[in-house]
Amino acid sequence: MKEALFYTKNKDNTVDCFLCNHHCRINDEAYGICNVRINKKGTLYSLSYGKVVAANIDPIEKKPLYHFLPGSKSYSIACVGCNFKCGFCQNWQISQAKIAQELNLFEYRLSPQAIVEQTLSNNCPSISYTYTEPTIYFEFAYEVAKLAKEKGLFNIFVTNGYMSKESLEHIKPVLSAANVDLKAFSEDFYRKICQASLKPVLENIILMKKLGLWIEITTLIIPGKNDGKIELKQIAEFIASVDKNIPWHLSRFHPDFEFNKIAVTPSESLLLAYDIAKKSGLKYVYIGNADTDYENTTCPACGKVLIARKGFFVESKNIKQGRCEYCKEQIEGIW
Repeated sequence: MKEALFYTKNKDNTVDCFLCNHHCRINDEAYGICNVRINKKGTLYSLSYGKVVAANIDPIEKKPLYHFLPGSKSYSIACVGCNFKCGFCQNWQISQAKIAQELNLFEYRLSPQAIVEQTLSNNCPSISYTYTEPTIYFEFAYEVAKLAKEKGLFNIFVTNGYMSKESLEHIKPVLSAANVDLKAFSEDFYRKICQASLKPVLENIILMKKLGLWIEITTLIIPGKNDGKIELKQIAEFIASVDKNIPWHLSRFHPDFEFNKIAVTPSESLLLAYDIAKKSGLKYVYIGNADTDYENTTCPACGKVLIARKGFFVESKNIKQGRCEYCKEQIEGIW
Protein backbone atom coordinates (compact mmCIF):
# COMPACT_ATOMS: atom_id res chain seq x y z
CA MET A 1 0.00 0.00 0.00
CA LYS A 2 1.01 3.59 -0.52
CA GLU A 3 -0.66 6.69 0.87
CA ALA A 4 -2.84 8.24 -1.79
CA LEU A 5 -2.72 11.72 -3.21
CA PHE A 6 -5.74 14.02 -3.54
CA TYR A 7 -7.85 13.42 -0.45
CA THR A 8 -8.88 15.20 2.73
CA LYS A 9 -9.56 13.67 6.13
CA ASN A 10 -12.74 14.47 8.04
CA LYS A 11 -13.29 14.54 11.82
CA ASP A 12 -15.27 11.30 11.77
CA ASN A 13 -12.39 9.42 10.03
CA THR A 14 -14.14 9.48 6.68
CA VAL A 15 -12.10 10.81 3.77
CA ASP A 16 -13.06 12.76 0.67
CA CYS A 17 -11.16 11.54 -2.38
CA PHE A 18 -10.82 14.01 -5.23
CA LEU A 19 -8.55 12.03 -7.53
CA CYS A 20 -11.37 11.76 -10.05
CA ASN A 21 -14.76 13.32 -10.60
CA HIS A 22 -16.64 10.77 -8.52
CA HIS A 23 -15.41 12.65 -5.42
CA CYS A 24 -16.02 9.61 -3.23
CA ARG A 25 -16.65 10.06 0.48
CA ILE A 26 -15.15 6.88 1.90
CA ASN A 27 -15.92 5.48 5.33
CA ASP A 28 -13.27 3.92 7.56
CA GLU A 29 -12.25 0.46 6.22
CA ALA A 30 -14.23 1.09 3.03
CA TYR A 31 -13.21 1.46 -0.63
CA GLY A 32 -13.81 4.06 -3.29
CA ILE A 33 -15.78 3.27 -6.43
CA CYS A 34 -12.52 2.06 -8.04
CA ASN A 35 -12.13 -0.64 -5.34
CA VAL A 36 -8.37 -0.07 -5.10
CA ARG A 37 -8.31 2.89 -2.71
CA ILE A 38 -9.07 2.14 0.93
CA ASN A 39 -9.58 4.36 3.96
CA LYS A 40 -7.82 3.20 7.10
CA LYS A 41 -8.55 5.39 10.12
CA GLY A 42 -8.63 8.56 8.05
CA THR A 43 -5.67 7.78 5.79
CA LEU A 44 -6.40 6.88 2.18
CA TYR A 45 -4.18 4.25 0.59
CA SER A 46 -3.65 3.02 -2.95
CA LEU A 47 -3.73 -0.77 -3.05
CA SER A 48 -2.55 -1.03 -6.65
CA TYR A 49 0.76 0.83 -6.31
CA GLY A 50 3.46 -1.04 -8.22
CA LYS A 51 1.23 -4.07 -8.81
CA VAL A 52 1.54 -4.25 -12.56
CA VAL A 53 -0.88 -6.59 -14.34
CA ALA A 54 0.34 -5.86 -17.86
CA ALA A 55 3.67 -4.78 -19.33
CA ASN A 56 4.05 -5.00 -23.10
CA ILE A 57 5.84 -3.38 -26.00
CA ASP A 58 3.11 -2.10 -28.34
CA PRO A 59 3.02 -0.11 -31.55
CA ILE A 60 2.01 3.45 -30.65
CA GLU A 61 -0.82 2.99 -33.16
CA LYS A 62 -2.42 0.47 -30.79
CA LYS A 63 -3.16 3.15 -28.18
CA PRO A 64 -4.42 4.47 -30.67
CA LEU A 65 -2.20 7.46 -31.41
CA TYR A 66 -1.68 8.19 -35.11
CA HIS A 67 -0.15 11.67 -34.89
CA PHE A 68 2.32 11.01 -32.07
CA LEU A 69 5.62 9.42 -33.08
CA PRO A 70 3.96 7.18 -35.70
CA GLY A 71 5.69 3.88 -36.30
CA SER A 72 7.37 3.90 -32.87
CA LYS A 73 6.99 1.43 -30.01
CA SER A 74 5.56 2.33 -26.60
CA TYR A 75 6.27 0.46 -23.39
CA SER A 76 2.75 -0.12 -22.10
CA ILE A 77 1.80 -0.81 -18.50
CA ALA A 78 -1.32 -1.19 -16.36
CA CYS A 79 -2.26 -1.68 -12.73
CA VAL A 80 -5.64 -3.03 -11.66
CA GLY A 81 -8.65 -0.76 -11.43
CA CYS A 82 -11.07 1.62 -13.08
CA ASN A 83 -13.55 4.24 -11.94
CA PHE A 84 -16.05 3.21 -14.65
CA LYS A 85 -18.18 0.05 -14.83
CA CYS A 86 -18.60 -0.24 -18.61
CA GLY A 87 -20.35 -3.46 -19.61
CA PHE A 88 -18.51 -3.47 -22.95
CA CYS A 89 -14.99 -3.27 -21.49
CA GLN A 90 -12.49 -5.35 -23.44
CA ASN A 91 -10.09 -5.49 -20.49
CA TRP A 92 -12.67 -6.25 -17.79
CA GLN A 93 -10.53 -8.96 -16.19
CA ILE A 94 -8.04 -6.32 -15.04
CA SER A 95 -10.10 -3.12 -15.05
CA GLN A 96 -12.63 -4.40 -12.52
CA ALA A 97 -10.69 -4.80 -9.29
CA LYS A 98 -12.96 -7.35 -7.59
CA ILE A 99 -12.72 -9.64 -10.61
CA ALA A 100 -8.96 -9.16 -10.76
CA GLN A 101 -8.66 -10.12 -7.10
CA GLU A 102 -10.60 -13.31 -7.76
CA LEU A 103 -8.25 -14.08 -10.66
CA ASN A 104 -5.15 -13.33 -8.53
CA LEU A 105 -3.88 -10.62 -10.83
CA PHE A 106 -2.31 -8.42 -8.15
CA GLU A 107 1.05 -10.14 -7.82
CA TYR A 108 3.37 -8.88 -10.61
CA ARG A 109 5.43 -6.09 -9.04
CA LEU A 110 7.63 -3.59 -10.83
CA SER A 111 9.33 -0.47 -9.51
CA PRO A 112 9.24 2.84 -11.37
CA GLN A 113 12.99 2.47 -11.97
CA ALA A 114 12.54 -1.00 -13.49
CA ILE A 115 9.86 0.23 -15.88
CA VAL A 116 12.00 3.11 -17.10
CA GLU A 117 15.01 0.81 -17.50
CA GLN A 118 12.97 -1.68 -19.52
CA THR A 119 11.61 1.12 -21.68
CA LEU A 120 15.12 2.34 -22.47
CA SER A 121 16.59 -1.13 -23.00
CA ASN A 122 13.85 -1.91 -25.53
CA ASN A 123 14.43 1.37 -27.41
CA CYS A 124 10.90 2.64 -26.77
CA PRO A 125 10.66 6.45 -26.83
CA SER A 126 7.51 6.49 -24.71
CA ILE A 127 5.63 4.86 -21.85
CA SER A 128 1.87 4.38 -22.17
CA TYR A 129 -0.33 4.02 -19.11
CA THR A 130 -3.12 2.00 -20.64
CA TYR A 131 -5.34 -1.13 -20.67
CA THR A 132 -7.04 -0.04 -17.41
CA GLU A 133 -7.63 3.53 -16.16
CA PRO A 134 -4.29 5.22 -15.35
CA THR A 135 -5.96 7.78 -13.09
CA ILE A 136 -6.71 4.98 -10.62
CA TYR A 137 -3.03 4.09 -10.19
CA PHE A 138 -2.08 7.76 -10.32
CA GLU A 139 0.57 7.69 -7.59
CA PHE A 140 2.50 4.96 -9.39
CA ALA A 141 2.01 6.43 -12.86
CA TYR A 142 3.19 9.82 -11.64
CA GLU A 143 6.40 8.45 -10.12
CA VAL A 144 7.16 6.44 -13.27
CA ALA A 145 6.41 9.46 -15.46
CA LYS A 146 8.74 11.74 -13.50
CA LEU A 147 11.64 9.33 -13.88
CA ALA A 148 10.78 8.76 -17.53
CA LYS A 149 10.82 12.45 -18.37
CA GLU A 150 14.21 12.83 -16.67
CA LYS A 151 15.49 10.19 -19.10
CA GLY A 152 14.03 11.99 -22.13
CA LEU A 153 11.02 9.68 -22.55
CA PHE A 154 7.47 10.68 -23.41
CA ASN A 155 4.48 9.75 -21.20
CA ILE A 156 1.03 8.91 -22.54
CA PHE A 157 -2.31 8.40 -20.78
CA VAL A 158 -4.93 6.23 -22.45
CA THR A 159 -7.86 7.33 -20.34
CA ASN A 160 -11.58 7.73 -19.89
CA GLY A 161 -10.91 11.38 -19.09
CA TYR A 162 -12.62 11.33 -15.69
CA MET A 163 -9.69 12.54 -13.59
CA SER A 164 -10.13 15.62 -11.44
CA LYS A 165 -8.85 18.99 -12.61
CA GLU A 166 -6.36 18.91 -9.72
CA SER A 167 -4.85 15.56 -10.71
CA LEU A 168 -4.66 16.50 -14.39
CA GLU A 169 -2.87 19.75 -13.64
CA HIS A 170 -0.56 17.90 -11.24
CA ILE A 171 0.65 15.40 -13.82
CA LYS A 172 0.70 17.79 -16.78
CA PRO A 173 4.41 18.74 -16.42
CA VAL A 174 5.44 15.11 -17.07
CA LEU A 175 2.62 14.08 -19.43
CA SER A 176 3.03 14.42 -23.20
CA ALA A 177 -0.13 13.07 -24.78
CA ALA A 178 -3.47 11.41 -24.13
CA ASN A 179 -5.98 9.35 -25.99
CA VAL A 180 -9.35 10.06 -24.40
CA ASP A 181 -12.15 7.54 -24.73
CA LEU A 182 -15.23 9.68 -25.40
CA LYS A 183 -17.76 6.90 -25.07
CA ALA A 184 -20.93 8.72 -26.12
CA PHE A 185 -22.56 12.15 -26.02
CA SER A 186 -25.35 11.27 -23.64
CA GLU A 187 -25.53 11.71 -19.89
CA ASP A 188 -27.97 8.81 -19.88
CA PHE A 189 -25.38 6.52 -21.54
CA TYR A 190 -22.67 7.55 -19.09
CA ARG A 191 -24.95 7.21 -16.06
CA LYS A 192 -26.50 3.84 -16.93
CA ILE A 193 -23.63 2.09 -18.70
CA CYS A 194 -20.47 3.66 -17.23
CA GLN A 195 -21.91 4.73 -13.85
CA ALA A 196 -20.32 8.11 -14.39
CA SER A 197 -21.09 11.45 -16.07
CA LEU A 198 -20.34 12.96 -19.49
CA LYS A 199 -19.75 16.59 -18.49
CA PRO A 200 -16.40 16.13 -16.66
CA VAL A 201 -15.00 14.22 -19.64
CA LEU A 202 -15.84 17.07 -22.00
CA GLU A 203 -14.38 19.60 -19.57
CA ASN A 204 -11.15 17.62 -19.29
CA ILE A 205 -10.75 17.35 -23.06
CA ILE A 206 -10.97 21.14 -23.24
CA LEU A 207 -8.54 21.48 -20.32
CA MET A 208 -6.05 19.05 -21.87
CA LYS A 209 -6.01 21.15 -25.00
CA LYS A 210 -5.46 24.34 -22.99
CA LEU A 211 -2.63 22.68 -21.06
CA GLY A 212 -0.86 21.87 -24.32
CA LEU A 213 -1.17 18.09 -24.31
CA TRP A 214 -1.37 16.28 -27.63
CA ILE A 215 -4.88 14.76 -27.70
CA GLU A 216 -6.55 12.10 -29.79
CA ILE A 217 -10.06 10.83 -29.14
CA THR A 218 -11.55 7.36 -29.53
CA THR A 219 -15.21 6.36 -29.66
CA LEU A 220 -16.28 2.72 -29.70
CA ILE A 221 -19.34 2.63 -31.96
CA ILE A 222 -21.83 0.27 -30.28
CA PRO A 223 -24.92 -0.76 -32.28
CA GLY A 224 -28.08 0.62 -30.75
CA LYS A 225 -26.24 2.46 -27.96
CA ASN A 226 -24.31 5.42 -29.36
CA ASP A 227 -24.52 5.08 -33.16
CA GLY A 228 -27.38 7.45 -33.92
CA LYS A 229 -26.80 10.24 -36.45
CA ILE A 230 -27.63 13.01 -34.00
CA GLU A 231 -25.29 11.73 -31.32
CA LEU A 232 -22.43 11.11 -33.74
CA LYS A 233 -22.84 14.65 -35.06
CA GLN A 234 -22.79 16.02 -31.52
CA ILE A 235 -19.52 14.25 -30.79
CA ALA A 236 -17.95 15.41 -34.05
CA GLU A 237 -19.08 19.01 -33.56
CA PHE A 238 -17.78 19.03 -29.99
CA ILE A 239 -14.34 17.81 -31.07
CA ALA A 240 -14.29 20.35 -33.91
CA SER A 241 -15.19 23.12 -31.46
CA VAL A 242 -12.11 22.27 -29.40
CA ASP A 243 -9.79 21.84 -32.38
CA LYS A 244 -10.47 20.50 -35.88
CA ASN A 245 -6.96 19.01 -35.88
CA ILE A 246 -7.77 16.54 -33.08
CA PRO A 247 -7.80 13.04 -34.60
CA TRP A 248 -11.00 11.05 -33.97
CA HIS A 249 -10.73 7.25 -33.96
CA LEU A 250 -13.96 5.39 -34.71
CA SER A 251 -13.57 1.90 -33.31
CA ARG A 252 -15.57 -1.19 -34.25
CA PHE A 253 -17.33 -2.90 -31.36
CA HIS A 254 -16.94 -6.63 -30.77
CA PRO A 255 -19.09 -8.52 -28.24
CA ASP A 256 -17.42 -8.80 -24.83
CA PHE A 257 -18.06 -8.92 -21.08
CA GLU A 258 -21.69 -7.96 -20.32
CA PHE A 259 -22.33 -6.82 -23.90
CA ASN A 260 -21.71 -10.26 -25.37
CA LYS A 261 -25.04 -10.46 -27.18
CA ILE A 262 -24.71 -7.23 -29.16
CA ALA A 263 -23.66 -7.64 -32.78
CA VAL A 264 -20.41 -6.39 -34.27
CA THR A 265 -20.62 -2.81 -35.54
CA PRO A 266 -21.66 -2.93 -39.21
CA SER A 267 -19.38 -1.21 -41.70
CA GLU A 268 -22.26 1.08 -42.68
CA SER A 269 -22.34 2.58 -39.17
CA LEU A 270 -18.60 3.22 -39.18
CA LEU A 271 -18.74 4.85 -42.60
CA LEU A 272 -21.71 6.96 -41.52
CA ALA A 273 -19.76 8.21 -38.52
CA TYR A 274 -16.76 8.92 -40.73
CA ASP A 275 -18.87 10.94 -43.16
CA ILE A 276 -20.47 12.93 -40.34
CA ALA A 277 -17.06 13.67 -38.85
CA LYS A 278 -15.63 14.96 -42.11
CA LYS A 279 -18.71 17.10 -42.78
CA SER A 280 -18.29 18.57 -39.29
CA GLY A 281 -14.85 19.81 -40.30
CA LEU A 282 -12.57 17.28 -38.60
CA LYS A 283 -9.37 16.94 -40.58
CA TYR A 284 -8.21 13.54 -39.34
CA VAL A 285 -10.71 10.72 -38.90
CA TYR A 286 -9.84 7.03 -38.64
CA ILE A 287 -11.69 3.72 -38.51
CA GLY A 288 -10.13 1.07 -36.30
CA ASN A 289 -10.67 -2.62 -35.53
CA ALA A 290 -11.89 -3.06 -39.09
CA ASP A 291 -10.27 -4.06 -42.36
CA THR A 292 -10.60 -0.73 -44.17
CA ASP A 293 -8.45 1.89 -45.90
CA TYR A 294 -9.47 4.46 -43.28
CA GLU A 295 -6.34 3.93 -41.16
CA ASN A 296 -4.16 6.07 -43.42
CA THR A 297 -3.31 9.68 -42.66
CA THR A 298 -4.10 11.85 -45.67
CA CYS A 299 -3.23 15.47 -46.26
CA PRO A 300 -6.29 17.69 -45.65
CA ALA A 301 -5.07 20.04 -48.40
CA CYS A 302 -4.00 17.84 -51.33
CA GLY A 303 -5.50 14.50 -50.31
CA LYS A 304 -2.30 12.49 -50.75
CA VAL A 305 -1.54 9.60 -48.37
CA LEU A 306 1.03 10.80 -45.86
CA ILE A 307 1.17 7.78 -43.56
CA ALA A 308 0.10 4.41 -44.95
CA ARG A 309 -0.88 1.84 -42.31
CA LYS A 310 -1.78 -1.81 -42.25
CA GLY A 311 -3.38 -2.62 -38.94
CA PHE A 312 -1.14 -1.20 -36.23
CA PHE A 313 1.91 -0.94 -38.46
CA VAL A 314 3.21 1.93 -40.56
CA GLU A 315 4.17 0.99 -44.12
CA SER A 316 5.29 4.40 -45.40
CA LYS A 317 5.60 8.01 -44.25
CA ASN A 318 5.56 11.15 -46.37
CA ILE A 319 5.79 13.82 -43.70
CA LYS A 320 8.92 15.91 -43.29
CA GLN A 321 9.36 18.37 -40.44
CA GLY A 322 5.63 18.23 -39.78
CA ARG A 323 4.63 19.05 -43.34
CA CYS A 324 3.15 17.18 -46.28
CA GLU A 325 6.00 16.27 -48.62
CA TYR A 326 3.73 16.91 -51.63
CA CYS A 327 2.13 20.32 -50.95
CA LYS A 328 3.93 21.45 -47.74
CA GLU A 329 0.69 21.68 -45.73
CA GLN A 330 1.31 21.77 -41.96
CA ILE A 331 0.16 18.48 -40.40
CA GLU A 332 -0.59 18.73 -36.70
CA GLY A 333 1.09 16.17 -34.46
CA ILE A 334 4.32 15.17 -32.72
CA TRP A 335 6.47 13.73 -35.48
